[in-house]
Amino acid sequence: MINITKTALWLNTKDYLMIILGTFMFCFGFSAFVLPENVVIGGVTGIGSIVYFLTGISWSIGAAQFVINGVLLIIAWKLVGSHFVYRTIFGVICVTVFMTFLPPMFTEPFMPDQALLNIAIGSIFCGIGMGFIFTHNGSTGGTDIVAAIVSKHTNVTIGRTMLYVDFVIISSSYLIFHKVQTVVYGFFFLFLTTYVIDMIINTNRQAVQFTIISTRWRRIATAINNHARRGCTVMTGMGWFTKHEVKMLFVVCRKIESITIFRIIKAIDPNAFITQANVNGVYGQGFDQIKLKMDENLSRELEEEDGPEVMLP
Repeated sequence: MINITKTALWLNTKDYLMIILGTFMFCFGFSAFVLPENVVIGGVTGIGSIVYFLTGISWSIGAAQFVINGVLLIIAWKLVGSHFVYRTIFGVICVTVFMTFLPPMFTEPFMPDQALLNIAIGSIFCGIGMGFIFTHNGSTGGTDIVAAIVSKHTNVTIGRTMLYVDFVIISSSYLIFHKVQTVVYGFFFLFLTTYVIDMIINTNRQAVQFTIISTRWRRIATAINNHARRGCTVMTGMGWFTKHEVKMLFVVCRKIESITIFRIIKAIDPNAFITQANVNGVYGQGFDQIKLKMDENLSRELEEEDGPEVMLP
């Protein structure tokens, strides 16, 4: 019980530290590279930057984010649920703090006369930061809250809702600067940031599948269990050339863990036969959970079935 508690505490602490790092990277990328170029991005940060451009007060970005997110969180508490609100409050506080203190430090573009390069670098920083936040179960509020509320009560998806909201916010920058170039930069930031976020999330979730054939399969399987903390499935096969029975190990792990598997195999049996393949998705214990909306009619039909339980392969 103590070990489980320590593990859970470490995982939660790690999540919060990565959310802090992610929000800092997002706010730094925006404050140092994007905001000095007078570019409006999507989300509540975009609304805060519009307030900043209209008032000239640097800390107005953080203040606007705090007020808007506060109102949205109150609405979400009633319409979506307290669990979502608790998960979002920490990210909102971090973004508000960083967006209050970082913008005044960067009054000029980080790289003078390089607007497109500044937007690109800022997008990469923001994308990496948001990727860290999402992969560690965090949220920065804003359009996330609006999307969650809309998707809760309509058939419009979260991604589509966020796209609509960001489109309106970025397009509104034309009313301030009357420059099409500013709007184009805003959409460039949006698409590049989204691409980087997807890369971070998918890299974290990528998995590989190993098939290992070795006469020392017992030691390899035990070492993978103990050192890589991954499970092994032992399958029986036959080498048709030798007509001898062989044992094959089936292992699935995160892509970043594959080097550990290779080191274990090489240390025990350098002559082992190994195949490695990329896996698009792995769900279950130790990996991702299946997240989709269940068909209520299908669930009801399955519960009402009285036939024998069928074991699926």
